[in-house]
Amino acid sequence: MFRNYLTIAFRNLTRNKVYSFINIGGLAVGMAVAMLIGLWIWDELSFNQYHKNHDRIAKVMQHISNNGEVQTRESVPYPLAEELRKNYGSDFKHVLLTMNDVWNVLSYSNNKFLKIGSYIEPEGIEMLGVNMLKGSRECLNDPYSVILSASVARALFGNTDPLEKVIKMDNKYAVKVTGVYEDFPINSTFHTVSFIAPYKLFSTRYEWVRTMGDPWRANAFQVYVQLSENADFDKVSFKIKDAKLKKVNAELAKLKPTLFLQPMSKWHLYSEFKDGFNIGGRIQYVWLFGIIGIFVLLLACINFMNLSTARSEKRAKEVGVRKAIGSARSQLISQFFSESFLVVTLAFILCLFLVQLCLPFFNELADKNINILWSNPLFWLVGISFSLFTGLIAGTYPAFYLSSFQPVKVLKGSFRVGRFASMPRKVLVVMQFTVSITLIIGTIVVFRQIQYAKNRPIGYETNGLVSLPQAINEIHKHIDIVKDELLKSGAVVSVCETSAPTTESWSSSTEFNWPGKDPNLLAEVPIIGISYDYGKTIGWQMKEGRDFSKNFASDSTAVILNESAVKLMGLKQPIGKAISWFQQPYTVIGVVQDVIMQSPYEQVKPTVYNFTKDDVSYILAKVNPEISATIALSKIETIFKKYNPSQPFDYNFVDEEYAKKFDNEERISKLATFFAILAIFISCLGLFGLASFVAEQRTKEIGIRKVLGATVFNLWQLLSKDFVVLVLLAFLIATPLSYYFMNNWIQNYAYHTDISWWIFALTGLGALLITLLTVSFQSIKSALMNPVKSLRTE
Repeated sequence: MFRNYLTIAFRNLTRNKVYSFINIGGLAVGMAVAMLIGLWIWDELSFNQYHKNHDRIAKVMQHISNNGEVQTRESVPYPLAEELRKNYGSDFKHVLLTMNDVWNVLSYSNNKFLKIGSYIEPEGIEMLGVNMLKGSRECLNDPYSVILSASVARALFGNTDPLEKVIKMDNKYAVKVTGVYEDFPINSTFHTVSFIAPYKLFSTRYEWVRTMGDPWRANAFQVYVQLSENADFDKVSFKIKDAKLKKVNAELAKLKPTLFLQPMSKWHLYSEFKDGFNIGGRIQYVWLFGIIGIFVLLLACINFMNLSTARSEKRAKEVGVRKAIGSARSQLISQFFSESFLVVTLAFILCLFLVQLCLPFFNELADKNINILWSNPLFWLVGISFSLFTGLIAGTYPAFYLSSFQPVKVLKGSFRVGRFASMPRKVLVVMQFTVSITLIIGTIVVFRQIQYAKNRPIGYETNGLVSLPQAINEIHKHIDIVKDELLKSGAVVSVCETSAPTTESWSSSTEFNWPGKDPNLLAEVPIIGISYDYGKTIGWQMKEGRDFSKNFASDSTAVILNESAVKLMGLKQPIGKAISWFQQPYTVIGVVQDVIMQSPYEQVKPTVYNFTKDDVSYILAKVNPEISATIALSKIETIFKKYNPSQPFDYNFVDEEYAKKFDNEERISKLATFFAILAIFISCLGLFGLASFVAEQRTKEIGIRKVLGATVFNLWQLLSKDFVVLVLLAFLIATPLSYYFMNNWIQNYAYHTDISWWIFALTGLGALLITLLTVSFQSIKSALMNPVKSLRTE
């Protein structure tokens, strides 16, 4: 019986090739979209699950009250680790003090690489579940040891065994390679870590760690913990919340530091905080794309249901004959479900092919390394269940609708589908285009928000500005000579030094005081150390006063404020005003236009620029616009290697670094655009099928109208107007829906665009034009048909 069902189903598919292609192709595209989104969601949800103890690991974070706003920080003071071990040790299996994202030059023989590493305490190897390929888990007990990722070990030593080899870090410290570990996967927080060294080595190397006056002041470290077996994240968070507050001085206590634990399972998806509360993060995109995947698949199922019910009259006699010779309704339902499952099976096979074909493009678009999980039983279980469910959804309505026909009426020729028989199809078409239009409007709003932030004045000139990280301080020792040679080479027009890249602020302080400051106000202000010619190099806009100058010896105790800092301090005439920092007097010599260093979607923070002599992490150079960047970089490299041969030449264009701030939103925008295009394609595919059916159904009517004098335009209008009405109705439903959701979305950004009326008008017009183009092919084809053929007796 089942074999007979499949045979009949296959014959029906081959007899109606156009409708079969639309059904199978549409379902395959919908299933492919759903599968791609499913793989993306799987990758997002499995983030950090590489670490075997991920469900018990947490990061110690803190909320602080800064200038009336509760801010959330990942960094904490280093004594906190010992404090947690000493007074809360029963709640933790491990407490790990680390310094992350440290750039160091690793060199062996003639091989030199600038890499990012982490300095951790020895127990971190066990706690983080580092997969050791060579060496033991006790490999960091020696303070002058290091373990390398497999890729860095190959780069440094080739095929030679790296164990017990001695390498140099920053050309200063000799350390022994005691282990090699498997590279962390891209869906791990630590995927950029290329080496791991003991924390004791960090504290030995950097004098400021050992000599700071109040170690509870510097929030520069990270503390990770692994909870004991019976401990609960929330309960332990509550117990430790005042652990820092009890140790800081009275001035810092005004910040009201409150500690809490952020579980590793939430680091990636729940990373955003506002006013001391977690407001989500990437989890909103997981929900968003999950919903999109469901709706796109639903669109494909709608096509199947629409075309199946639309062709019901052509199969009415088949149903009547089957019932007349004894077929039960359950058998007919089984027949139609067999057809549905055959279509879905073929669509699933085609879907796997499409997904495999699209994965390279999709991975590039999503910045992922996703593969089809061929060997994972769960993938096949979900895939097959998913297909069965799709077949059930797509086939339910046709099966029960077609099997309900009365055989007497059908065989007597008196069967009529009724004036409201097409209503379900119309409702489904409206639903399709409502989803598609909503997706298009959402995509446009996301794109406009990105462009709005991109067009925001950033306060300096990024074109031709090159940032050169300095892990080894040799260039700084010869900065005057290096600067002179760079200028004489013609490669650059200006050079300076700074304590932080132009796209970030690494340091802040609460120790600023100024005339008229409210004694209850405790504001944490970012501070950037800069050298002479910083303003000239980056091209910032001086609003008042002047830049630092060698002509003024007093500039060593001078500062420059941005506009937000002047506003915070309430300085009416800031130039010449005295402010203090750590009770040392400084004079304001200039005010600059706000420079965006943090998020381009947020308000610029009050910032202080001070003159620095030794705190140098970057060299900034303005490339000569009259020569090519390649030639300029070659000349810069030659001079840098002359004075700092121990460090590989490394650079970043500042405009590219700034552009990375938009990566997440742009990636989401591209993915949304991709899915919106596929949604409208699936909708139009179904519309094309319905238009073909309507045109075929009204062939005789068209022939009669042509004989009576109807023009091609009249007939096109006749066949198109019903679909136009449906799309306009979908537009009216989609407009308030999309406005509500997108208006809520943009409110998450302090600096955001508005939602203009023309977005809806343009989208509605576009949907209308796409509909007319889709329908017009069949409409005009039918209108041009010879009426003699249309009216010929069958």
